[in-house]
Amino acid sequence: MAFSQIFRFAGKLPGGHLTRQVYSRIFSAGEQTLNLESTPCIHKAPNLIVHKSFHSPSDKTQQLRVSQDAERICKILSKSTDSTVETLLNKASIELSPPLIEEVLKKLSNAGVLAFSVFKYAENQKGFKHTTSTYNALIESLGKIKQFKLAWSLVEEMKHKKLLSKDTFALISRRYARARKVKEAISAFQRMEEYGFMMEVGDFNRMLDTLSKSRNVGDAQKVFDGMKKKRFEPDLKSYTILLEGWGQEMNLLRVNEVYGEMKDEGFEPDVVTYGIVINAHCKAKKHDEAIRFFNEMEMRSCKPSPHIFCSLINGLGSERKLSQALEFFERSKSSGFPLEAPTYNALVGAYCWSQRVEDAFKVVEEMRLKGIGPNARTYDVILHHLIRMQRTKEAYEVYQKMSCEPTVSTYEIMVRMFCNKERLDMAIKIWDEMKGKGVLPGMHMFSSLITALCNENKLDEACEYFNEMLDVGIKAPGHMFSRLKQALLDEGRKDKIAELAVKMDRLRKTQLLG
Repeated sequence: MAFSQIFRFAGKLPGGHLTRQVYSRIFSAGEQTLNLESTPCIHKAPNLIVHKSFHSPSDKTQQLRVSQDAERICKILSKSTDSTVETLLNKASIELSPPLIEEVLKKLSNAGVLAFSVFKYAENQKGFKHTTSTYNALIESLGKIKQFKLAWSLVEEMKHKKLLSKDTFALISRRYARARKVKEAISAFQRMEEYGFMMEVGDFNRMLDTLSKSRNVGDAQKVFDGMKKKRFEPDLKSYTILLEGWGQEMNLLRVNEVYGEMKDEGFEPDVVTYGIVINAHCKAKKHDEAIRFFNEMEMRSCKPSPHIFCSLINGLGSERKLSQALEFFERSKSSGFPLEAPTYNALVGAYCWSQRVEDAFKVVEEMRLKGIGPNARTYDVILHHLIRMQRTKEAYEVYQKMSCEPTVSTYEIMVRMFCNKERLDMAIKIWDEMKGKGVLPGMHMFSSLITALCNENKLDEACEYFNEMLDVGIKAPGHMFSRLKQALLDEGRKDKIAELAVKMDRLRKTQLLG
């Protein structure tokens, strides 16, 4: 779905045809904008039946139908390149409902502009009303392409319709944090008070969690230190979040400092806290310390969770300490918890790290017999290790025989593998299979394929995929454009560089405003 075609569906482009005035200004001087308020009189679809909600949201048959219809819509949108969203969906003859649109928007999370067009299309069908969930799904998608002005415009709409929730502010904050806009991330949480919500300790913890999980744990610590006992009384979860953040950074000095402060404040670690501390030591390859904490937990009659066994099996397995990993797997079996796919996946990885792939396949078969999988993550683990061992032929055979649907992560592994092996024909084959199933690529997949095409001097194809990436609203990383630019310069194609630069600048400056 071309970026220009999406806009043509909604408004006017230079050289394009005026369909409906959805956007008040497009590509004008200064900051280019798209207006949310001049909402369309988009044609009502004669073939679509609109359902406000399901009679029984828990009905598995309805949920399956939602999933199938969402996949069908995404396939239609991803395959067609010469039709507008309106035209495509008018022909689809699919019953629209808020749960269906929510699922579609989630599937389009890597294509914010396309998600916005689908959202506006649904909004203008007779009888359809968006819900908090559909708004939040769109905000998540738009946040990925840094369309924050539109996100706040949607917040105003939600306020007017009484659809706002605290989750909305958390979503916006998370996208700011991922974009390294820490001040804005903190402000987004605090602004919930402007909209009538009271910030409580749970929201304080959620803000810490948002910052920590986006690799800004240092800023989370500053917020914690600044607000502790002034605006909020921290609880055990507050400390646990910081422990996890410092653990992700493998900063055991800070982990131990926070752990000590937590105990000084009278909080005793629970199973979640122990799990995070054990995982932190496993990541830092301090397995003896991890096992010490495990033993301490058991001495305090704190029952280990499946997550803790996974951490130990993963950590020990990655260090080729297979016998110890197997010991903890056996202990997990007798722990009283039913075995789960993540625990089996950790065991699969442990065998693979020790080059015992056949044993890994035996585990997969055991999972199948017990009805615990395998899932896409199981295959991703095996594929990763086969590729690491240069066994690419076997990796492709495993991919072909998968007993579950691949995820975008699986496709990314395979595309990158074939790109690195200079088998662009196979990389594009996998790419087309993925698109055929309605799965949309993310920035990293585009980067792998475009860089590989540049390396093979297939510059026309590289430019096509580069344009496709921009068309769905994904901003090109600097290193990728630099590689493409240099390849084009080597061929004396300065005009093409100028054309792509203009398009990138247009995407960068385009803001969807309320």
